[in-house]
Amino acid sequence: MLGLVNWQIYVKEQHLISGDKVLFKLAPVDPRSLMQGDYMALRFELANQIRDELEEQSTTSGQEQRSLTWQSLANQQGYVIVDVDTHGVAQFAAIESMAEISQPLKAQQLRVQYRVRDGRVKFATNAFFFQEGHAKLYEAAQYGLFSVNAKGEPLLTSMYDEQLQLIEPNAREVGSE
Repeated sequence: MLGLVNWQIYVKEQHLISGDKVLFKLAPVDPRSLMQGDYMALRFELANQIRDELEEQSTTSGQEQRSLTWQSLANQQGYVIVDVDTHGVAQFAAIESMAEISQPLKAQQLRVQYRVRDGRVKFATNAFFFQEGHAKLYEAAQYGLFSVNAKGEPLLTSMYDEQLQLIEPNAREVGSE
């Protein structure tokens, strides 16, 4: 059992080291759920764009009610193709189903897995955990940095501010809330 756990840790560490790095712009969340103790709730603009595209595709294919659309997509998974700009920020390009990878990627594109759960588009996580006492520091977060492996699996690694600067806690900020 211990060997299996250590292997899983090793695989995730390799994913973090060797994955392609890409920034996802955060979308606003309910301020009451933004900071809850030692984590912050996350939503991404890219997830909103995927949802809009899925709704548009469903509507054009004959389904008229959005509530029915999201019930039919309840456990859907797929890929979003993103263009990565010179700053490393992801921009929506297209979506693909898991079964139908149809287009080769261009030089500055990545294929990233997403899933639909409970009517929401999600990536690796919908929360960012941080050390107790650092909530004030992470209020400036505008981007989440993901490491994306060759399979398109994203792992959230860190948060960045509006100027694309890494948010890093240091000793003097601890307990300043």
